[in-house]
Amino acid sequence: MKRIGSGVKAARKRDGMDFAGLVDAVCSVHEQLSRHAAKAVNISLTIRNWLIGFYVREYEQHGSDRASYGGNLFERLSVELGKHGNIFYHPRELRRCRQFYQTYPQIRESVTPELIQAATRDVAQIRGSATPELPGKGNALPGLPALTLLRSLSFTHFSELLEIPDPLKRTFYEIECIKGNWSVRELKRQIASLYFERCGLSKNKKALSRITQAKVEVDSPQLVIRDPYVFEFLGLKPKEVMHESRLEDALLDKVQDFLLELGRGFCFEARQKRILIGGEYFFLDMVFYHRILRCHVLFELKLDAFRHEHLGQLNSYVGWYKEHEMAEGDNAPVGILLCTEKNHALVKYALAGMNNRLFVSQYQLKLPSVDELRAVVEQALKKDG
Repeated sequence: MKRIGSGVKAARKRDGMDFAGLVDAVCSVHEQLSRHAAKAVNISLTIRNWLIGFYVREYEQHGSDRASYGGNLFERLSVELGKHGNIFYHPRELRRCRQFYQTYPQIRESVTPELIQAATRDVAQIRGSATPELPGKGNALPGLPALTLLRSLSFTHFSELLEIPDPLKRTFYEIECIKGNWSVRELKRQIASLYFERCGLSKNKKALSRITQAKVEVDSPQLVIRDPYVFEFLGLKPKEVMHESRLEDALLDKVQDFLLELGRGFCFEARQKRILIGGEYFFLDMVFYHRILRCHVLFELKLDAFRHEHLGQLNSYVGWYKEHEMAEGDNAPVGILLCTEKNHALVKYALAGMNNRLFVSQYQLKLPSVDELRAVVEQALKKDG
């Protein structure tokens, strides 16, 4: 905050700030405080999840009735937490919190009353408790200082790092991620590119690091606030922050209104529906249930030309809905992909699992035609593009 204060003093000393100076000052303050807010949110979120891991582990070791829950602890805890307001933790997330507590014992250094503002009654107990067990048994590394980790990495970064069982490899990515201010997506990309292994084989490690860091996607407040963990932590709805542009928002509004006005059995269910696939969160643009066809209809909008990977992504969502959301008597879900270019819209249908000819024929009658959807998208593009 020192830079902001010095900037204010400097502004006061000027005889007259011109308009360009005013714009620069506002932009500077906005950017600095946005970063400060994003870091504050992430630190609180990270400490919360570490504390959850602490309580879970303490219960596993010393809970008076722990034997009653045994291997079903996380499932039972998830269900019970869901009865308390908007608190929702998938069993996988609860396990991740426990793993986080066990993997990063140095976070305990930062669990102070000032940081968590009396969020727990047991700060003294936590700080005085036995050091959490370290992974890797006797060969574990001490790790980076807690404040360095907390100030530089979001919990989504930590979630990716927890997938690395080797402490040396994990510490390598911590250091590189912090040094380059990597986004979560960049961290995942570097892990997938075997950067650690390539660095070990490289004769000129500094040159490899310079080349890698020059091409990375850096973190930003905009990326942080779109983090699914932040949504949940702040009580935000994905629709409030997920849209990439005013145009996308307008297009989805038009399509949603059009489908509801058709009167063909569409029942709106969700906008920016969050789903968890293999430990990673994804967002579906729109979900409807069609009461006549007895199936979910999933819509995805892409603000570019059709590419085969768009259809692959939608088919993944359709497959997930078929496995996790279909009820008895439902037909297989349907995916509809809307892709836009400057002057036209290309619509593709994903009929995943729909090999019943009679149902397909009914589907073609009840759902809007390609021409109808194209006209809606083109009209919205003309008005808002």
